[in-house]
Amino acid sequence: MKKFIYIILALLLSLPSVDLGAKGKRTYVIGFYNLENLFDTYHDEGKNDYEFLPDGANQWTEAKYQKKLANMAHVIAAMKEDNGRWHTVLGVSEIENRHVLEDLVAEPEIAEANYQIVHYDGPDQRGVDVALLYKPEQMTVVESESIPFTFDSDIPFDMDEEQKANFRTRDILMVHGIIDGEHFAFYVCHLPSRIGGKGVYTRARGGEIVYNHSMKMMEKYPGIKCVVMGDMNDNPTDPSMAVYLHGKENIEEVGPKDYFSPFVSMLKAGYGSLAYRGEWNIYDCILVNEPLAHAPKGTLQIQQITKKKYYARIFTKPFMANQSGDYKDTPFRTFSNGAFVGGYSDHYPTYIVVSK
Repeated sequence: MKKFIYIILALLLSLPSVDLGAKGKRTYVIGFYNLENLFDTYHDEGKNDYEFLPDGANQWTEAKYQKKLANMAHVIAAMKEDNGRWHTVLGVSEIENRHVLEDLVAEPEIAEANYQIVHYDGPDQRGVDVALLYKPEQMTVVESESIPFTFDSDIPFDMDEEQKANFRTRDILMVHGIIDGEHFAFYVCHLPSRIGGKGVYTRARGGEIVYNHSMKMMEKYPGIKCVVMGDMNDNPTDPSMAVYLHGKENIEEVGPKDYFSPFVSMLKAGYGSLAYRGEWNIYDCILVNEPLAHAPKGTLQIQQITKKKYYARIFTKPFMANQSGDYKDTPFRTFSNGAFVGGYSDHYPTYIVVSK
C-alpha cells in the first residue's frame, strides 16, 4: 500500500503543468534548493567536516565531489530547460563554503548563467551554510547581511543557559537587491534540525527572527518585496511558519503584516519536497509578503504556475527519483544507508515565479 501511495504522489509531483505567463511579460524565477551536503574534499579549520574527507567515513574523494557538482548543475539546468529561463535568484543550503559554490557555478551545464554568489561563513558545527546565487544581469545587490541566531525572545525554550551558550546553527542570509527597478529582500534559511525530536522552539525562533527583520526592512524601504525561502525543517503548517512568520494559506487573507505561504495548500493536496518514514513533507518553503502577493498594477507579482492553480512548484524529474527498491519514487539522494549511490539530493527544489 505504501509503495502504491508513493507512485501516485510521484505522478502528481512530476506533472509538467507549469505556465510562466503570457509572452511579452517580464518574468523571473525565484527558487530554493537544499544541495544535501555539498562538501569539498579538504578540511576547514574549526569545522567538523571529517566525514567528508578522502579518509573519512564517507570516503569523500575528488571523483565523488565532481559527480556531486555535475548532478547539482544538471538539476539547475533541467529547471532552466523546463522554464525556458534561468533562475534570477536561487537560494541554496547545505553548502560547505564559497569554494564549492564557485566550483558549482563554473560547471559546464550552467556556466552560461553567469551566477554570482552571496555567502558568509557561519557558525554551524558541521560547517554547512546557506547562500544565494543570482544573475547580475537581472538583479543588482544593494546590501547583504548574515543574521545570527539569538535567544532574545519570549519563546519558552526547553534549554538551560549553558545549552543556549553552546548552541550553534546556521545564520540567516538576507540579500537586498533590485530586480526590474523594484526592491526585494531575500531571506535564505536552514532552520535547526529535527534530529531527536528537538528544535521546535528554536525553529519557531528562526521564523520570529526573519519576521522581525523583514518588518524593519519594510519600514525602512516602504513597498519592498520580501521573499523568505529555505529548508525550514518544518512544514508550512507548523508554528515556525504559520504563527511566527504569519504565513497565510490563502492569498486573499494576506494583510500588511502577513506572509503568503503557497505551499500550505500544496501540502494538503499531497505534494512533497522530501519523504520521511513513508510521509511526504514540504520543508523547502517559500513565502512572500503582502507587497508581492498583492502587488500594485504594473509591478512584479507572484503568479499561479502549477496546474494554473498553485502559486509555487516542487520541481522533480524521473532522474531525480529512485526508480526501484524500498525508496522507489522518492528523492534519489547522494548516500543511502551509508553508501554512496551517486544521486542528487534528499530534497526536491522549489520555486515561485514573479512577473508584470
